[in-house]
Amino acid sequence: MSSFDDKVKGNWNRIKGELKQKWADLTDDDLLYAEGKKDEVLGKIQKRTGETKENIEKFINDVNK
Repeated sequence: MSSFDDKVKGNWNRIKGELKQKWADLTDDDLLYAEGKKDEVLGKIQKRTGETKENIEKFINDVNK
């Protein structure tokens, strides 16, 4: 399990809400998260928002503090 998985495990529902507030175009399907699928979910968010994976991951890390 990656450090990303560790950080979001148990908090994903709250993080999803924050992501949807920041990027209203995100759908529930975009935000389906399973352990070990970090790159897949970040890629979906990136495609929908146009943000870099690094910015998305930083946002998630900031929200999850």
